[in-house]
Amino acid sequence: MRDRTCAPPGPPGPVDDAGESASRCLATLLCDYCDICVLTCPDLCITRDQETGRIVIDLDLCKGCGLCAHYCPKGAIKMVPDL
Repeated sequence: MRDRTCAPPGPPGPVDDAGESASRCLATLLCDYCDICVLTCPDLCITRDQETGRIVIDLDLCKGCGLCAHYCPKGAIKMVPDL
């Protein structure tokens, strides 16, 4: 499963590679964990991890419709071409 996660506010965990850490997050500084992306995703590929509180996007299920990015009130999700 390919996924991206955004960590909830709080102290950062250990970072092995700054580039990898940055690529996991969509826009962590903007996300306030309102769950609008979870509610608007028609493919159910955006979920909240019950243990960590992180927003997780399963990129294998995502068809790229962009509804999550469109409805995000903080602009925390950006549509980026898959290279």
